[in-house]
Amino acid sequence: MAHVLISAAHKSSGKTTVSIGLCAALVARGRVVQPFKKGPDYIDPMWLGRAAARPCHNLDFYTMGTEEILVALARRSSGADVALIEGNKGLYDGLDLDGSNSNAALAKLCGAPVVLVIDARGMTRGIAPLILGYQAFDLQVRIAGVILNQLGGHRHESKLRAVIEHYTDVPVLGALHRDPTLAVTERHLGLMTSAEHTDADGQIARIADAVATQVDLERLLAVASTATFPGVNVAPLPAVRTRDVRVGIARDDAFGFYYPGDLEALERAGAELVFIDTLRDTRLPPLDALFIGGGFPENRMEALEANRSLRAAIRTHIEAGLPAYAECGGLMYLARTLSWSGRCYEMVGVIPGDIVMHQRPQGRGYVRLQETASAPWPSTAGAPMAREIRAHEFHYSSLENLEPPVTFAYRVLRGQGVDGKHDGIVYKNLLACYAHLRDVEDNRWTRRFVDFARSHRCSAAFRARDTTAIGESSLPPPAKGIRS
Repeated sequence: MAHVLISAAHKSSGKTTVSIGLCAALVARGRVVQPFKKGPDYIDPMWLGRAAARPCHNLDFYTMGTEEILVALARRSSGADVALIEGNKGLYDGLDLDGSNSNAALAKLCGAPVVLVIDARGMTRGIAPLILGYQAFDLQVRIAGVILNQLGGHRHESKLRAVIEHYTDVPVLGALHRDPTLAVTERHLGLMTSAEHTDADGQIARIADAVATQVDLERLLAVASTATFPGVNVAPLPAVRTRDVRVGIARDDAFGFYYPGDLEALERAGAELVFIDTLRDTRLPPLDALFIGGGFPENRMEALEANRSLRAAIRTHIEAGLPAYAECGGLMYLARTLSWSGRCYEMVGVIPGDIVMHQRPQGRGYVRLQETASAPWPSTAGAPMAREIRAHEFHYSSLENLEPPVTFAYRVLRGQGVDGKHDGIVYKNLLACYAHLRDVEDNRWTRRFVDFARSHRCSAAFRARDTTAIGESSLPPPAKGIRS
């Protein structure tokens, strides 16, 4: 199985841009590319999946066991000519002193050769000890090539190639010259998502053209073919149940943080996915459950407030007992108000608190949660209650002025959550948390959620109700200070 890990000497070296370009350039040559992203991430996988025309899947030591990672890599790569794994941070960066969570550890586990992306701005002879040091640090990691990035011109490229060829045995697979037009816009949570970019396909094409002309794609494929993937037993996936539970999924410019594997797991559990646009849809279709994932509601808060009829419909349905799950951005949307940079807008108002955006992250990184007796989703066949949930969070917002009493589904053992001690607000059949869950062997949350929705079906009359009748009168008066 041909596969390669694209890593870097340090964060912000351009490996995401390079990985996007490699995926798209190889696809343009008729290759089937399966992209992966190391660690918990939504935005980079959106770009990689779009560039490869195949969903990008995450490989994460924190939430997955080593066998589970290998199975995922093998299963998802079926039918592909090559698998491309984009690392996170630097090659040897990770949680632990021994590097057990690092990109290097993933490369060793999967038998993947490493291609190192190096931001070479201002470098000449100094690039040699950098490469030699990365080689010598762990002899079990095979650095099979480098791609130089952000070069100042052909003279700069020639100097670097000469130095690397003289002092090292690592081949230069490509050299990308500095080009500001290839950059994808960055902001507080990372790159702009491909769904929000006004010309995502055009941007991918520009990056692909640059990579195709400045990277030796055939040599890259030859490197990938030297991978030594260990044997692993890939059992067939469980049969898909009859899709008898309609689950609404908010997916638009404001909300889009969903793992493709989790959406598939919802379907295997019996969910029919019904996608909802919170910015443009004026009513909810008949649903048995609602899932509002993460995203950037702060960037579209004016438009979210303007869609009063949908906000009213969501509030009315949750108040009536519709099973619902919200993560991070979804929690923000269900609160009373959302404030950022001196502006404040009205949101759904189911959660009796106000969201305030800050300049610095309020919660960032891996979390460990312990379910309380108030957790709403009971254990089901094939999906037992997790003794401890490993997840992640990344939010610049805080939930303030939360009115008691509040019931929480989780105790926070690591991380921030809502208040540093708790996460997972439970209200009627709603669970809303800052943590992002992932459907893995140790936490089959999708099965539990769908089974919960199945056991709490609203009456047929309510499900078929025409929500266009739920208008502005169903919402409370705007909170003080709201700007419309």
